[in-house]
Amino acid sequence: MNIVCFYEKEWEKEYLEKQLSTDKITFLSGTVQDHPSVSDNNAEILCVFVNSCIGKEELKRFKNVKLITTRSTGFCHIKTEELKSKKITVCNVPSYGQNTVAEYAFALLLNVSRKICLAYSKVKSDCFAREDLQGFDLKGKTIGVIGTGAIGAYVCQIAEGFGMKILAFDLKENPDVKKIKNAKYTSFEQLLKNSDIITLHAPHNKHTHHMINKKNIKNLKKGACLINTARGGLVQTEALVQALEDGIILGAGLDVLEEETSLEEKYETQLILEPNPDIKNIRITLANHYLIDHPNVIITPHNAFNSREALERILEITVNNIKGFKKGKTSNVVCGN
Repeated sequence: MNIVCFYEKEWEKEYLEKQLSTDKITFLSGTVQDHPSVSDNNAEILCVFVNSCIGKEELKRFKNVKLITTRSTGFCHIKTEELKSKKITVCNVPSYGQNTVAEYAFALLLNVSRKICLAYSKVKSDCFAREDLQGFDLKGKTIGVIGTGAIGAYVCQIAEGFGMKILAFDLKENPDVKKIKNAKYTSFEQLLKNSDIITLHAPHNKHTHHMINKKNIKNLKKGACLINTARGGLVQTEALVQALEDGIILGAGLDVLEEETSLEEKYETQLILEPNPDIKNIRITLANHYLIDHPNVIITPHNAFNSREALERILEITVNNIKGFKKGKTSNVVCGN
């Protein structure tokens, strides 16, 4: 089949070339948006990552696409409502990184709880004083896990190993989580009220957008910490800033931000030069800079998925999605047939 693949790393390209050697593949480095002039009416499959947006305008450039396979669990970057009338199937990679992302969530939590980044920066500045470096233990603390799919369930397992109490929330309870001795399901409100640490592992959609917001963030346990390795849109940025200012939240570990592109230099320049800039975009951009500069906030560049093993699993499942589609036995379908 004719495939157009937007790829990140050279070794990913080599893997896909080898595994899909009987197909005609056009490889383009970067995102769909990085190649605005590229169109291909012969393309039957688009292979993209989470940083490529696919909507009405992009589909005009690939008019005969039958399958879009995204090398990610999340698929909100693909406007599925635009595809329903076009009979386009969308596949994702649902379970490549449950341990990978869960481990990263705890890496962020340990950095926040023990101020490791601050301690490291002091030593790099030839300062060995322990002033301002006192942290807190995880043992005995209550962690609230929002979203208990594969990743959230693994977070619960790790938390059990740390001797933590676990409160879980999900619309669909996971039997694996219910087997954990120190874990119990509770309401969203009770989780916010009683958790020392809240970690987010829910998908981003119209129902979960700003699930942590100005109204409910006031109900968090005073001094709580927030960890987000899921999607930036789950948290209202202004609410998080206000909670840090008011001392409701002690610290945060964020691998994702709302409107992450607002931190790109070209975006900021565009925002400055725009005659009538959107005030919402200005506020989010300023809030993101506030978070980056906050001493109790750690921000990483959407990197939780990024282990060699996880990336290999992503490619393996992506190849299986394509091969299955060719045989009429499509798997991991999130939209279409």
